[in-house]
Amino acid sequence: MERLTKSFGERLLFENISFAVDEGEKVALVAVNGAGKSTLLHIIAGLEEAQGGTVTFRRDLRAGLLVQDPRFKAGATVLEACFEADGRNGTPDAAVAAIARYERALQSGEGLDEAMAAMDAAAAWDYEQQARAMLTRLAITDFGQRVEHLSGGQQKRLALARVLLAKPDLLILDEPTNHLDLAMTEWLEEYLSAARTTLLMVTHDRYFLDRVCTRILEIDDRRLYGYKGNYTYYIERRQERIDTANAAAEKTRNLYRRELEWIRSTPQARTGKAKYRIDAFEKLSQERRTALREQQVELEAGAARIGTKIFEMKHVGKRYGGQTILHDFSYLFNRGEKLGIVGRNGVGKSTFVKLLLGEVAPDSGTVEVGPTVRFGYYAQTGLAFDERDRVIDVVRRIADEILLADGSRLCASQLLSRFLFSPAAQYDLVAKLSGGERRRLYLCTVLLSNPNFLILDEPTNDLDIRTLAILEEYLRAFRGCVIVVSHDRYFMDKIANHLFVMKGDGRIEDFPGNYTQYRIRCRELQAAGAEAHPARPKQGSAAVKPGAGAAAAANPKTAATPKTGACPKTSAPEPQKPASRSYPERLTFKERRELEALEAELPTLEAEKAKLEVELGSGTLALEALQQGSLRIAALIDEIEAKTLRWMELSEKS
Repeated sequence: MERLTKSFGERLLFENISFAVDEGEKVALVAVNGAGKSTLLHIIAGLEEAQGGTVTFRRDLRAGLLVQDPRFKAGATVLEACFEADGRNGTPDAAVAAIARYERALQSGEGLDEAMAAMDAAAAWDYEQQARAMLTRLAITDFGQRVEHLSGGQQKRLALARVLLAKPDLLILDEPTNHLDLAMTEWLEEYLSAARTTLLMVTHDRYFLDRVCTRILEIDDRRLYGYKGNYTYYIERRQERIDTANAAAEKTRNLYRRELEWIRSTPQARTGKAKYRIDAFEKLSQERRTALREQQVELEAGAARIGTKIFEMKHVGKRYGGQTILHDFSYLFNRGEKLGIVGRNGVGKSTFVKLLLGEVAPDSGTVEVGPTVRFGYYAQTGLAFDERDRVIDVVRRIADEILLADGSRLCASQLLSRFLFSPAAQYDLVAKLSGGERRRLYLCTVLLSNPNFLILDEPTNDLDIRTLAILEEYLRAFRGCVIVVSHDRYFMDKIANHLFVMKGDGRIEDFPGNYTQYRIRCRELQAAGAEAHPARPKQGSAAVKPGAGAAAAANPKTAATPKTGACPKTSAPEPQKPASRSYPERLTFKERRELEALEAELPTLEAEKAKLEVELGSGTLALEALQQGSLRIAALIDEIEAKTLRWMELSEKS
């Protein structure tokens, strides 16, 4: 990339930036929202044009692009879309082309023999199994479902699977961890770390950056800065650059003040004799205007007064779409509590939040909210702005000013400035904002209402790293209650002092620590051959003792105080001593019989699955048998997973 320049109207994103990506590098692009990260990726991929500069690829390079809003051919099934040719992903290799042909033949019933011969010739049968395994890993199991029936998150995960399966020489990924749960994010992190593919990506996930990337590129003030190292190294070197630049800027300002005083007090300065000094002053004026000034989001942790009664759930039960979200769940929220909610996609985290807010009614039990509680809700779906509104109008519609923690007040314009909206940008139409700028504006409107109980559902999606860092500091100093649903492990480690781990079927575990500590505990249990479910609620009940999480987090005798916020490569949170727990109840006669039955069934199911995999890859089955086999193997995978989990539960008690 040489001397690239891009602007939208009068808004200049970057100017004359140049860099190269070498084979095997894993490069991340970081910047504040609206600086042009996604635009730069689109220029490199050929989806947009720059006003100046060139992009040159190595000859015969195959590039794959993951965009934030992927598109698929209407009517295609999940498996067809996974292998469809996409100009942005380069030309698929022989195996991908053969699988796409084979899937079309299965659907139409025409040309199946030729398609199977192409599969044999390209040795593509194993490749198809890889696709099914990857889709399953990304929680997409209905391979025959039409793409238009998928949710937005499922479509993003399908696009991720498609670009990974194409195995391009260069992977270009725009926010790949958005819409992934924590387990998926960790899997993708391991996959990309081990892959030989060259990587260029945009992400706000700081643990991901630290563990995957070997180089960081930052767009700042329309210029590009490079750092050879991971995220931790980048933070250290960037601060050095900022300190040096600010020192130079301060020196320039001091010199400017002295020269300005000389210009004003010396009439003869206007004669030709001192022209050289006047010229130097003009140059100094220009340097002063362009000197780097670090800009940050600044938030004060103010909150409306909150009473002693906060929030209590008593014996709450909830089912949604045939799935049990909560079963006989009770909990008492304490003042100042900071709770993180984690769990796989689809387990009901957002439904749990809506129960708290009263947007969804429980099927049983009660939800009692204290009279002084004032909710601030940051929804995963964002806020629907009027595209014709100006940015400042959006804020003024909520309040003309905000009361800060120190008693001072900010007007709407001052508040927006602290959210990185310049005076000129405040009068831009909402339609001109990037996705990240919209999320930042939405966060501004939530905090403007002066809440004392914040509920944030995936707040980190599309927010830049600089905004996230300041938001973390704000939340840590916030004097009200906070509930965070997030897949951002770094963010969760910084904020939450205990977790609700939603495991499905109405089961919730209250873990007294942050996410890194929870994962350490899970690995310890897995290494010992036990299921990773510390402090499991009693069988048949998802109830958590009221106030258990906050009490445990505050009592050093029952749980260690969690350490938060450190990147694992430099100073990861230390493993905490496991909280004491009683030995489990022995198996009942019925449970022992169930365990024996599972031990007999699981090998049989695994053998059937292995046999089916061989038959499906043999190329000898008729069309109907192929379709039935594909459906059966998908059902087997689900059945084996469910029965394995149940076997582990019973084994833990035996």
